[in-house]
Order: sequence, then C-alpha cells, then structure tokens
Amino acid sequence: MTDVTGAAADVLHTLFHSDQGGHEQVVLCQDRKSGLKAVIALHSTALGPALGGTRFYPYASEQEAVADALNLARGMSYKNAMAGLDHGGGKAVIIGDPERDKSEDLLLAYGRFVASLGGRYVTACDVGTYVADMDVVARECRWTTGRSSENGGAGDSSVLTAFGVYQGMRASAQHLWGDPSLRDRRIGVAGVGKVGHHLVEHLLEEGAEVLITDVRQEAVERIAGRHPSVSPVADTDTLIRTEGLDIYAPCALGGALNDVSVPALTARIVCGAANNQLEHPGVEKDLADRGILYAPDYVVNAGGVIQVADELHGFDFERCRAKAAKIFDTTLAIFARAKEDGIPPAAAADRIAEQRMHEAARKPVR
Repeated sequence: MTDVTGAAADVLHTLFHSDQGGHEQVVLCQDRKSGLKAVIALHSTALGPALGGTRFYPYASEQEAVADALNLARGMSYKNAMAGLDHGGGKAVIIGDPERDKSEDLLLAYGRFVASLGGRYVTACDVGTYVADMDVVARECRWTTGRSSENGGAGDSSVLTAFGVYQGMRASAQHLWGDPSLRDRRIGVAGVGKVGHHLVEHLLEEGAEVLITDVRQEAVERIAGRHPSVSPVADTDTLIRTEGLDIYAPCALGGALNDVSVPALTARIVCGAANNQLEHPGVEKDLADRGILYAPDYVVNAGGVIQVADELHGFDFERCRAKAAKIFDTTLAIFARAKEDGIPPAAAADRIAEQRMHEAARKPVR
C-alpha cells in the first residue's frame, strides 16, 4: 500500500504518527550522473545540530532504506543525549553495494546534499563507509567528521567505540557480579569487523576467554591468526547457544535480539556495539524476564560519536578517551534507575535521554 507520493504508507506512518517517529526532517537525495540514491533523516536538533554516520548498504528496497534511516536517526538522538553531547540525532543511508557502487563522484554528490542542509546535519562513517570516504565528502561539505588526521580529522572512530563497549561490559559485570573484572569470563563476540576486533583485543588483554564469529570467514581468520587463543564458532546461532557463556556481544548489524535469539541465549549479560539490537519493542522485557542483563546499545557504543563530535572542536584523543571511560558510570546509573523504577535498562536509558532532550527543547531561544 502506498500514498499519493508513492511512499510506503507504513513508512509515512512511522514518520508522522508512531512512537518511533517524531522526526524533524527527511531528505531524499538523487544524483543520476553518479548513481547516488540516499536518505538523510534528522530526528531531533533540540540539543544541537544532528550528528550521525552515513551507512552504505544494498537495501532490498527504497522503503527499507527509509525505514532504516528513520530508526538509526532516532537512535542517534538518544545516543547523543546519553553521551552528554550538544548534538541531536541524524543518520544517512546510501542505497547500493559499497564494493560495486561507491565512487568519488557519488561521494562528492552526497557531500553536496549534506552541505545543502547548512549545518543541521553533521555526518561521519558508518557501515560501508570509511575515513577515506569522509575525506572525499569533506571536499564538498565542511560538516563532515571522521576524516583522516592528514585532512584535519580524528581518523577511525571504531577504536573508542570498542573502548566504550568494553567499559559497558565492565559496568555490567560490576552490577551483576559485584566485580568489574572480566578475567576468566567467557565472552562471545558476533562480528569482528571495524569495532569487534578492537573489542576482542581489550578482552584478551584483561584475560577473558573469547569466542568469535563473523559472516566473513576472512575476518575470523584474521583475528584467529593474530590471537591464537580465541575460539572461532561456526555462526551466531551456535555462539548464543554455547554453554557457559557469560557475556554475548553483538557487534554486527541490528536486530540481533529477537523472538528467536532471546529464548536461546545462554549468556547472563548482553553488551555489544551493534546499533538497534532490539528487533522490536518488548524484547527488552523478554530479556529481563529471563534474568539477562541488557546494556543498552546506544549507551555503550557511544565512544565513536564522542570522538567525531570532539573533532569539530579540535580533536584530542586523551580528552575523548576520558569521556568514553565515563560510559562505565553512565551504564551503572542506568541499571540503578532501572532497579529504582522497576523497568528494564533499555526503558530507563530512554527515560533519561528523553528528559534531557525535553529540558533542552523547553529552553528559550536567546
């Protein structure tokens, strides 16, 4: 079913009416010469210019791309609010296979579209885009972060993203077991790409037992070759059913926690880098009912956005690392709020983020 514009009715309902909507602006971008088809979604600018990455992905349909942009942008509003940043939430998706369709002309065209928003949206890297891509986008758009150090940027943000997830794990262990140490804990990491491989290194340094899986066999082989102590597992389904698993870290695409995976989980804690891990509302309650502690994804994976936001003010790695280290305290505060209010941690995090956005929106403009 579509409306008079040809857009899927469910997408428009999400945008204007549902609890998942409330977006300020959605921009559909097309450049026929380069083949660019993109969606830029701005969920909120209550706290400041919307900040979020650019995802380059071969979506099955344009409707799927719009829906993903809406969900990701909303998530960035909450992430930036919980990270204490003066930024709202936005996200962009480019439709296509980055291995086949990405080109300099396409990235430059995309940069012009971002620039046309006049600073309401600040972009960065995400799935399918890299530092080198942001260097190209920045040639047309000054509201670009995640650039290389040679071009005035901070470089790869996955380092601090992984560090923040690691801090979230430590906080989860502190809350559940009374000790933040991950030594001898059995931890399964699904997805060892940009962020996952850095996370594995943190865990190994602390003495954890690490199991890994990835849809790309070469990624698993690269980690196993570098760290022979890790244990490769056939697939995510096998990983989540592994007996004796203490912590499960989904670090690939969203929707990892759903009606199939949650009943099968053996881990006591879920804490990973993937965005939008809860496939639908209600999954957080299913986790709580099973006694599984869930560290909200947008809280623990905020290290990267902390880094790219700092780039706008003159990047300092140690300053960013200190801010990312506070994810430990923020995660503990969420668990405490959840216990106090008798709600799952995901709902507690939402309440805290919504309160900050609401208070910012009420401030008079000077």
